Amino acid sequence: MANLLKRRNESLAGGEWPDLIQKTRARTPARVLVGRAGAAYRTGTQLDLREAHAAARDAVRDELNLNAALGVEFVRRWELSEFRTRARNKDEYLLRPDLGRQFDDESRERLSRNYARMCDIQIAIGDGLSVAAVAEQVPHLLPLLFDGVKARGWIAGPAFVIRHCRVGILNEIGELLAPQVAVLLIGERPGLATATSLSAYMALRPTKAHTDADRNLISNIHARGIAVEEAAERILELAAHMMKTGKSGCALAEDSRRIE
Repeated sequence: MANLLKRRNESLAGGEWPDLIQKTRARTPARVLVGRAGAAYRTGTQLDLREAHAAARDAVRDELNLNAALGVEFVRRWELSEFRTRARNKDEYLLRPDLGRQFDDESRERLSRNYARMCDIQIAIGDGLSVAAVAEQVPHLLPLLFDGVKARGWIAGPAFVIRHCRVGILNEIGELLAPQVAVLLIGERPGLATATSLSAYMALRPTKAHTDADRNLISNIHARGIAVEEAAERILELAAHMMKTGKSGCALAEDSRRIE
């Protein structure tokens, strides 16, 4: 990915393109106005696409290893424990999304026994469709969230990690731990612009009856999207809004003043 960005930046240099086109291309990771060689892409563009496609495939297929992805010291500092869904491996996870929405029996029992119920906020980290996104964004985002939680005087449950995780696991977190607000930081499906984009799904008192309509989403958390500092503030502000109004999902719009 670093090589891809380097080549893309080099392609903007040298005065090859008019200034307006260079400025336009510098503002977006999308491959616009890239030029052509006859009826085909140029070699540099073809290489960019192949590298981005390989990064996306790797992000989807990679298996989560906590110490490798987040670092031994980070895992120890935040006392991160790993839990699993009913998807037994990556192939089953990709073919059976429903299994990624339920904890396996052992994880349900450990969560129920070891984690406090009815906290103000419960943060979970899911591998989702990009372990690379978790590795890139979570070490910066999680401390900011807990600093904000402390500043607001909220009670937070210890964060934990979920392997082979789908967004619907929020419902099970709600049923097992009953937090006022549940937050799931999860790797987004990678595209050809970036493979390291993280999402934050949120719900007020989620239950097994909840659907996507009951959840809020802050997406595109990455270097060229929403910076982790802005993402943390938006997540915390939205959580506060949920607690104040008793609503989430379609019934609650994020305060537009926060996203100008």
